[in-house]
Amino acid sequence: MTIPNMITIMRFVLVPGVVLAMLQAHWDWAFAGFLIAGISDGVDGFIARHFNQFSQLGAYLDPMADKLLLVSVFVVLGFIGELPLWLVVTMVSRDALIVCAVLLSTVMAHPVEMKPLFVSKANTAIQIVLAAVVLGELALALDLDPLRPVLILLSGVLTVASAAAYLVAWLRHMSGYGEGSTPDT
Repeated sequence: MTIPNMITIMRFVLVPGVVLAMLQAHWDWAFAGFLIAGISDGVDGFIARHFNQFSQLGAYLDPMADKLLLVSVFVVLGFIGELPLWLVVTMVSRDALIVCAVLLSTVMAHPVEMKPLFVSKANTAIQIVLAAVVLGELALALDLDPLRPVLILLSGVLTVASAAAYLVAWLRHMSGYGEGSTPDT
């Protein structure tokens, strides 16, 4: 068990606290928890890189912790009307489709290597900024109204683009393109 893995597990434990704070409209606590999770994500990555504490477990746990927090925050913000439901449904559907594709590939004995695409990294970054802006607005009684609609639109576009890019990559993988063989016809 490495230090980065312990920090990542702390992020898993933080998720229910952030969600509960949101559901009880304790926006200051929710925002603080979200920020702590974000900072700890950077810290565990720094420690893993600079002190050679990479682990296979951490390679799986870290993105799972990030995704659990982000999806949970988006679902609650959608539920209470702070984010449009179409965006929440699009985000959750994209993630569910990716998980299903990975599972199907594995079941079919053709496992796919998970490599984040640039569009996916951009999508995640915008989603994090959007969640932080909304939580910050609620916690600090700010009005960042010109920013929120732009982030919502950008998040929606990048979510769809990311889903499409992963679908194309997965279909190529499953058909054998790019692996030194030609697909069956």
